[in-house]
Amino acid sequence: MSTPFGPRLIGETEKTLNALLRRFLYGTDLTEAQWVVLRLADAPGGSAGAEDLVATVADYAHFTDAAALVEDLTTRGLLEDGRLTPAGRDVTDAVLARSATDTAPIWSDLPADDVAAATRLLNEIVSRARVVLG
Repeated sequence: MSTPFGPRLIGETEKTLNALLRRFLYGTDLTEAQWVVLRLADAPGGSAGAEDLVATVADYAHFTDAAALVEDLTTRGLLEDGRLTPAGRDVTDAVLARSATDTAPIWSDLPADDVAAATRLLNEIVSRARVVLG
């Protein structure tokens, strides 16, 4: 049975993808939240320092403990001044490589028009939800 579009489907999708993420993070000693911080630190353009990364994490991921997450990853040697260290790069590259093979069947043959429509729709939902959050 197919789940109709709405919060339940989006939640189901998120929870299923998070279960996969936990599998890929196994053995790294990283939590999902720490992984999100590392990925945001590695985003194009990068952060302009640790404080900027904390603000980005708080804005995008809505983690109330963004400062503690950045500090912990810095202490662990995975971040320096809000950017990935070589050790942080090694960890993210290894997790992404593990996930690429297993998730290829999920993403590889989706029709481009459907991907474009889903991208527009999900970005609109995020924008509207941010307005509701204030």
